[in-house]
Amino acid sequence: MTPTPQSAPPDAPPRESSPEPAREPARESFGRRTLLRWGAAGGAGVALGPLAACAGPTGAPGPGTLTLGLNRSLVSLDNKLNQFDAAVTVQRAVRQALTRIGPGMKPELILADRFEMAGPTAWTVRLRDGVRYSDGSAVTVEDVATALRMYGKVNGSFLLGLFPELPSVEKTGPRTFLLHTSEPVPVLDRLMANIHITPAAANRPEELRTGLGSGPYRVLKANAGAGEYTLGRNPEYWGVRPRIETVRVRFVPEESSRVVALRSGELDVVDTLTPDSAEQLTGLPGVQVEETSGVRMCQLFYNFRKPEGTPLADPRVRRALTYAIDGDALVNDVLNGSAEEAGGVVPLALEGAVRTGSYAYDPGRARALLRSLGATDLRIKIIWESGEFAADTSVMEAVLDMLKTVGVRASLQQFEPGGDILTWRQGRAGDWDVIGNGYGSPTGQALTTLQGMYGGTAAKERTRDAFMGYVIPRVERQLTAASTEVDDAERAERLAAVQKAIWDTWPSLWAFAPKTLLARRTRVRGLSLLPINSYDLSAVRLEG
Repeated sequence: MTPTPQSAPPDAPPRESSPEPAREPARESFGRRTLLRWGAAGGAGVALGPLAACAGPTGAPGPGTLTLGLNRSLVSLDNKLNQFDAAVTVQRAVRQALTRIGPGMKPELILADRFEMAGPTAWTVRLRDGVRYSDGSAVTVEDVATALRMYGKVNGSFLLGLFPELPSVEKTGPRTFLLHTSEPVPVLDRLMANIHITPAAANRPEELRTGLGSGPYRVLKANAGAGEYTLGRNPEYWGVRPRIETVRVRFVPEESSRVVALRSGELDVVDTLTPDSAEQLTGLPGVQVEETSGVRMCQLFYNFRKPEGTPLADPRVRRALTYAIDGDALVNDVLNGSAEEAGGVVPLALEGAVRTGSYAYDPGRARALLRSLGATDLRIKIIWESGEFAADTSVMEAVLDMLKTVGVRASLQQFEPGGDILTWRQGRAGDWDVIGNGYGSPTGQALTTLQGMYGGTAAKERTRDAFMGYVIPRVERQLTAASTEVDDAERAERLAAVQKAIWDTWPSLWAFAPKTLLARRTRVRGLSLLPINSYDLSAVRLEG
């Protein structure tokens, strides 16, 4: 199969199988008081408190200024390592890629005006004529080649795991080049949407602290330590002039403060809301809540670096623990119905995803299985970073209580945004058993998410680039066969088979796919929220 060639718009640049039949368990319902406590914890962030208590904006934005309040610190405008969903909106306003994922999760051309498959392992690409960086210098083929090399040299990259392999660049003209891979990569046009291009001389195998890019905005002020930036229109921008003159980016970690600031007009847009906050804001004068289906998988993922012979190295123990988790209570009473319990190893909204099973709540069965496996008196450490998903603390506290009912003693360790959880994820710091993690899909394809999460190899694990240590050779071989298959029907069949194989390894204690929730002042217009929790900042305008 040859993908449809991507071409530029003519007038303007683009902007289980269930392992066994589920039986109705003898349900051990949690008391209403317990559920209310979890729900209250989930909505604790909506209590009206003073904004001055945290790092946040002061003073209402001016008529030509848009102010964004992010729930996680944007420590860099480079995305080699810093790729939480809402960051994409800001990062791509400054730095751009050859393509991007647009409405309908379809690839669009950005810095390239031609991106076509020339053969199973080669793509023909042409840079758009006249594209320049904010300093006036031209975007070159050498910049693309250097960017790919720099992305390939960082350790612990979320993006790197999405690629079966990074392509090499063969220059064929001043603006043209070939992208080569050793094996077919049928979704390379989608994957390249995540490789941001910057001048070769300034690129490094690290998160870049400077903001030089080709996007509609340039950096006027930056305080990466505080996650605060001021962006202004890029006078050298090659595309349609952005509608808004100035964009202020603020890190406001407390949801209560973000809600208060939005209501007062100090913030124009806030991302990643809990359902309680969204409910509180719905219907308020001057505020609009945006909701769309999500393609992010949130999981309580097991640590696959556990030594052989330890309880969690046994998939039967991992499966037994899942019966302790009351998914219905978590979805309905903690997340207030704003999520769907996972029915597969990736979100079912992704292209190519299949339903592979379901989580069943049966604490009696959990106790019996753990006893039969000799896994009694288990102690489990759960870690996560604040803001990884909405109502994260409430979910973790509820899970702790649920595990306690089956005799498992759990402890929680919460990391602040910008902390050192990356080294823990890589197994370079302390030990842990389960991690609360959110994994987005910047391509809209099940294949790339599967590749990033479950395509670990021994070589990747040596550099700690295997996702949570997940290295299962038979799964990786099946994924490789699927990722290199160019025939649509055959690839779909192979993808379905490998997803079932992954489910049977029981990678998660529990998992869910949240809806994407965002709130904005009604003076903000033209904001089209995508399932990847991002939007085109250059298309946004202010009215009133």
